[in-house]
Amino acid sequence: MADTLANLHQFFELVRYPAGSALCLAGAILCVIGTIGVMRFPDFYTRMHAASITDTSGGTVILVGMALMAPDWAVVVKLGVIFWLMFLTSPTASHAVANAAHTGGLQPLIGRINSKRDDEEDAA
Repeated sequence: MADTLANLHQFFELVRYPAGSALCLAGAILCVIGTIGVMRFPDFYTRMHAASITDTSGGTVILVGMALMAPDWAVVVKLGVIFWLMFLTSPTASHAVANAAHTGGLQPLIGRINSKRDDEEDAA
């Protein structure tokens, strides 16, 4: 039994840094995809959705990767507190901003935007 636990510990030590690095890279890619979505989407509400979803999920994946590479449990607990705060505040802030935009009268775009087919239908 002790040999199995020792082998499991060695395996974890071998795998945790590459796995943590891969998770940090995946989280960074999610954040970049969210940034591209903010630039490409047509209206405020879809941009807000892209930013809020990808920032929360990308940040979570990055924090899990950092927790795998953490040297001790104190760092893992601090990363858990950061995750908890981010998980509570990011969606709440996005909802508050979207609610303020809706209350202010900002209407979402509906339908296709600048489509060649729409222009042909309008001309007919």
